[in-house]
Amino acid sequence: MFSFFAKKYFFVDLLEGFTDFHNHILPGIDDGSPDVETSLQLIKKFGEFGVTSFVHTPHVMNDYYPNTPETINNALAELQAAQPANIKNTAAAEYMMDQSLMDKLDDEKLLKISGNFSLVEMSFLQPPINLKEIIFSLQNKGHVLILAHPERYGFFHDGKMRKYYDLKSRGCYFQLNMLSLTSHYGEGIQKMAFKLLENQMIDYISSDTHRMEHLEKLQNIKLKTKEIEMLKPIVEKSKELFA
Repeated sequence: MFSFFAKKYFFVDLLEGFTDFHNHILPGIDDGSPDVETSLQLIKKFGEFGVTSFVHTPHVMNDYYPNTPETINNALAELQAAQPANIKNTAAAEYMMDQSLMDKLDDEKLLKISGNFSLVEMSFLQPPINLKEIIFSLQNKGHVLILAHPERYGFFHDGKMRKYYDLKSRGCYFQLNMLSLTSHYGEGIQKMAFKLLENQMIDYISSDTHRMEHLEKLQNIKLKTKEIEMLKPIVEKSKELFA
């Protein structure tokens, strides 16, 4: 419960009934949870925040994590066989926007997080040369794109945020990482996270959890009243994806 006398509030108090739709909890298929036991520990920790519903989104990166719907659904089945009965989860993916993704479009049905929404990301080093073509091709296939953690792409950081506005004009939705509300990824990323929030460019928020350390840090996020009020509608909009 929020106290009117407190100067700061815990962010996790907003998460009751939330569906975490960007995480790496599925066991053993990317750089997240290594095994079912760890996955169950992460799910149990989420439960302390009132989160018992998940869409799991392992990386799909051709060179590092060549996951397919089959490998993802097999990992989901393994987790579901061991999890508590009150947990609700499905699986999608976090797709790297690169040429290998383009090569999949005609042959493989991409996994979506909800309805026609698909979660995509870019390399943190540089955007794909053919980014506009990739976005157009995915949209032509019926995908509504949610770009994961736009605040983390340093090559988009400029004073007027021109590249962010360009992506928004192309129909991309933006998903903020919860830990970007802190200096976890660096102070520059934290600053950009709040700049995007203040300019009303963030549509959704999710955890991008890989390990217990992330949830322990998430648990301790305290924010000012103004910041909490700015985040409330984004959390609610994120919940509505799965209503």
